[in-house]
Amino acid sequence: MVGTCYLQAFLSQGHSLVGLCDLQPNAALAGAAQAAGSEVHMAPGAWLNEADVIVSAVFGTVARSLFEACLPHLGESAVYVDMTTADPREMRECGELAERGIRGRTVHFVDVAITGAVNLGGKKTPLLVAGGKAAFVRELFLPFGGSVRVVGQGPGDAASLKLLRSIYTKGIEALAVECLVTAQRMGLREQLHAVLEDIDETPLRALMESMVRTHIPHSARRRNEVVEAQQQMARHGLAPIVSPAVEALFGVTAKAHAALPFTGTTADEAVAWLGNHVFNNRP
Repeated sequence: MVGTCYLQAFLSQGHSLVGLCDLQPNAALAGAAQAAGSEVHMAPGAWLNEADVIVSAVFGTVARSLFEACLPHLGESAVYVDMTTADPREMRECGELAERGIRGRTVHFVDVAITGAVNLGGKKTPLLVAGGKAAFVRELFLPFGGSVRVVGQGPGDAASLKLLRSIYTKGIEALAVECLVTAQRMGLREQLHAVLEDIDETPLRALMESMVRTHIPHSARRRNEVVEAQQQMARHGLAPIVSPAVEALFGVTAKAHAALPFTGTTADEAVAWLGNHVFNNRP
């Protein structure tokens, strides 16, 4: 889906297609390549030498191995754009391989993280870009009409930020699922949306920092509230999945706070204390 979307976007901006590599291209992708006067290849090869920009849109688990397979065939000053959801460490390692070059040729590796659903946003889906040629890649994608933000000079920075974002967005998604299913079962779904309207009125940064700042001193009481919420779910025939983990976090914080009381007042102080006393898993 990503490959097809951005292939069409680049062609619409007047770029030419040197070649397409896909083991099992669907009809739409193969047809697009043929319409662009190009071929579908089964593996990286000498044909890549003609490309100024190479875009990788594969599964993150094969991102590094694919780059390594492409590297010997890349031309001088080629820019390799990795749009996979890969391990940030592997993105950094790919960046280091690119810096060393191949047979005296300079190659550039740029990490691009997609921070939305391409099936919904298409070529306008927001992107995070990191690497030495990040500014160049940003200019390459900007004509598509979406948000393209440079977030670092080192490959891996974009992937790291996407995963940090996922902690929040996927956590919120899981809680939304559990919350709305329960509200529906209780016949209170519409009323719930009205009760939550005050959250819309608070900027996200202020909301997150307020939660973190007040989390520690109120952790014991809030843990009890989570327990009561789970009991309400159980009474309506639902087995909570996310809430037990929420209860566990509040419980660990409350225990740590009882042993070594938190005396700070700012979000920065709270984050530092939590990192040392709640999430620190060093022996």
